[in-house]
Amino acid sequence: MFFGLNKIIKKILPKQLFYRGLLIVATPIIILQITITLVFFDSLWIKTNKGMTRALVSEIKTFVDAYKNEETNKDYIIGLFKDNFDINIEYKKNKIIPVHLSNRWFSPIDRSLRRELKSRNLNYWFDTTSYKTLVDLKIGFKDGYFQFFVPKERLTSSSARIFAFWITLPALLVVSIAMIFLKNQTRPIIKLAEASEKFGRGEDVDEFRPSGALEIRKAGYEFEKMRKRIKRHLNQRSEMLSGISHDLRTPLTRIKLQLELIEDKKVSNELSQDVDEMEKMLNEYLQFAKTGYQEKTKKFDMTNLIKIMLKKYTSYNIKINQSEEIIYEGRENLLKRCFGNFISNSYKFSDNMEINIKKLRKDLIIVFEDDGPGIPSSEYDNVFKPFYKIDKSRSETKSSVGLGLSIASDIVQSHGGRINLDKSKLGGLKVTVVLPS
Repeated sequence: MFFGLNKIIKKILPKQLFYRGLLIVATPIIILQITITLVFFDSLWIKTNKGMTRALVSEIKTFVDAYKNEETNKDYIIGLFKDNFDINIEYKKNKIIPVHLSNRWFSPIDRSLRRELKSRNLNYWFDTTSYKTLVDLKIGFKDGYFQFFVPKERLTSSSARIFAFWITLPALLVVSIAMIFLKNQTRPIIKLAEASEKFGRGEDVDEFRPSGALEIRKAGYEFEKMRKRIKRHLNQRSEMLSGISHDLRTPLTRIKLQLELIEDKKVSNELSQDVDEMEKMLNEYLQFAKTGYQEKTKKFDMTNLIKIMLKKYTSYNIKINQSEEIIYEGRENLLKRCFGNFISNSYKFSDNMEINIKKLRKDLIIVFEDDGPGIPSSEYDNVFKPFYKIDKSRSETKSSVGLGLSIASDIVQSHGGRINLDKSKLGGLKVTVVLPS
């Protein structure tokens, strides 16, 4: 039970730190405001209104009782109430009191006035909305009624509006100041998260300058130290591989020259093919090791990029189901190499290919499908391993060393995306590339 309740609460609560902090600050203020307001209205405003309304109705009842006395000077008592109580009174002879069409139950003034008039057993009608500063009150008397014009200030206290203003304004001011301070505290965390995300995708990140609270600064300093260590390691690896490449190419070149001197051309050609394969493997490995850490991110049209790539395959039946411009921010040459791997594989092993590009709210989805032999589902994970080949049918050509899909997977993951393999509706392989947009 408590676990289910805990899950519901977690779903309702905001996910971002800024809004959680604002909730922590604003909730006690709002609860305090509501509590004070309820106490004020119950103990002060409503009770004050009741007392003022009761006093007014008592004055009116006194007037009616005095007016009934035959010995009373009618004009004198009307003038007396006007001068002393600021109540205009007029007797409407042979007039019928109007009928109440609706009762405003949400109005405290109406409720209090209605309750007090009923308790005095008076035949009444009143209107509190037609006049801005007056209440129109009619009290039945003999064959007519008295019409009283009473100032609203006799029925309600103006302190309620002043109280509402002064209790609301400071609350808004405090919450606004809290929002500014919370924004300043969460901004360094957002910057650190953005820098980590960019660095995780392989983008070049400038030196990160920590700011904010002590704990956030410490996390920023540790991130910067980690970034420098990783970058130094990558540079050392690239330099080492470049040296290895240079050192290995020199003896390979000498071997090629020696092969030219061999009289047996059959043996010479076989050895030359092995040397070419060694050189290609070396180049592929160097490219795999250096993937993604040199090119900068930029915006480009993804649809146009793929269309340009397809111009090389004029003799191949390729259908692309997208004509609109789709702007994406990433490393164009790396993605070109990634998609080129999928297209070239389909070109080698199939007759037809279909490409679908779809832009969603959070993701960009690119699907490559062909009618080739495909890949067994048990090999979907293995094909992304470096230097892995499924069978002889895929390794007959010496142009492949088993690094294509490994490099493609590394490129997509460096953009924060993923690759999924499945059975194509055309009968071959379906490659789905999902990139965050």
